[in-house]
Amino acid sequence: MSTPEVKAFFDEATFTVTYVVSDPETSHAVIIDPVLDYDAASGRTSTASADRVIEHVRASKLSIDWILETHVHADHLSGAPYLRDKLGGKMAIGRDVTAVQSVFKKTFNLNALVPDGSQFDHLFDDGETFEFGSMRGRVMATPGHTPACVTYVIGDSAFVGDTLFMPDFGTARCDFPGGSAPQLYKSIRNILSLPESTRLFMCHDYKAPGRDEYAWETSVAEQREKNIHINSDVSESEFVALREGRDRELGMPKLLLPSIQVNIRAGELPDPEDNGIRYLKIPVDAV
Repeated sequence: MSTPEVKAFFDEATFTVTYVVSDPETSHAVIIDPVLDYDAASGRTSTASADRVIEHVRASKLSIDWILETHVHADHLSGAPYLRDKLGGKMAIGRDVTAVQSVFKKTFNLNALVPDGSQFDHLFDDGETFEFGSMRGRVMATPGHTPACVTYVIGDSAFVGDTLFMPDFGTARCDFPGGSAPQLYKSIRNILSLPESTRLFMCHDYKAPGRDEYAWETSVAEQREKNIHINSDVSESEFVALREGRDRELGMPKLLLPSIQVNIRAGELPDPEDNGIRYLKIPVDAV
């Protein structure tokens, strides 16, 4: 089984990990879950996080073939369009992004948005493969956190988005529109059916109680044995009860409203209005 080179970039402001995954034989690469910096207090964007990725790509002389999203993120704005403009590559996400677009088109009254996924360069089907250099990736649909979640399996590595966290932190919430704890259970079991040596890369880390350092790489074997929500001994009914109980206690992600309305557009900000300023919407008493 091939082993890609994986470089992680952690954005502490959103606890998000962006990955540059490269083929050591050809220097072709993909970028997974890039971040556009956004300050909610001022409404200002910046590209410091994405620029660190660009610096690495150029210093390593990599050619970017794909910019991949594991799902429509609710905790950060996507930096995918900015990176595509600077580095090339096709922006892609799972085909069921259309379900997420349809829901939030109504929430934000985005009359001009066509919820067909055409804002992305490519929509992946479950089981579809893609290539960069001599590497081949495979797409696993892993819904539950959202309907559109996918896991990218590349050689001995899998990039699981928000489906799983580190074993001491557990699993993703399922209370967003279209989320489902039973679906998440099945998706995680599919991930954990991969070879036990498979490296698993998380999209987020929040430092579980008692842990001093951020971490985002684990393995199938470690998750099977140690995940506090869904190790090998946990039944579906036990997991669903635990997950739904925890979800009832969670607050909204602080960047959910700006993130969702940008990310369903494949990371594109709204067009400027007649005064030259872009605006994001805040639905009042609607979410």
